[in-house]
Amino acid sequence: MKKLKIEIDYDFCQFEELSEQDQNLIECAKAAIKNSYAKYSHFHVGAALRLHDGRVVIGANQENAAFPSGLCAERSAIFASQSHYPEQAIDTLAIVAHNEKGFLSDPITPCGACRQVMLEIEDRYKQNVRVLLFGTSGVYILHSVKDLLPFAFVDENMRK
Repeated sequence: MKKLKIEIDYDFCQFEELSEQDQNLIECAKAAIKNSYAKYSHFHVGAALRLHDGRVVIGANQENAAFPSGLCAERSAIFASQSHYPEQAIDTLAIVAHNEKGFLSDPITPCGACRQVMLEIEDRYKQNVRVLLFGTSGVYILHSVKDLLPFAFVDENMRK
């Protein structure tokens, strides 16, 4: 038996070190939190994505008393973009979270369901999606969703 190791490369920077375009995308994700409905968890998440043509689409988490009926911010934004602009690939996705104390210090990461949806966007358009994960202590920059989901299950897996 061999022991194998998976490593990913990602960047960590301060918000001010980001390009103006990426700072704007994070600010849009922060603004999207106002649309969050988190009556039960009080955990508000905002997402903003930039399409290939430069358009920005936002999403916010939506909770429901029947918990499986809610939807995460990331999937809200992705499904909205795919519904309105299906011909446009997603270049970058920014995610932020806020609780009763304010924006989280450590960058927030997407849940497994969101990671799979994000991965399928990369597979659909054959283009990496950059991911910006915001925390007040800094921002993680991932260059592909595969960095969040290294053992990825995509369409090509079903053809092997």
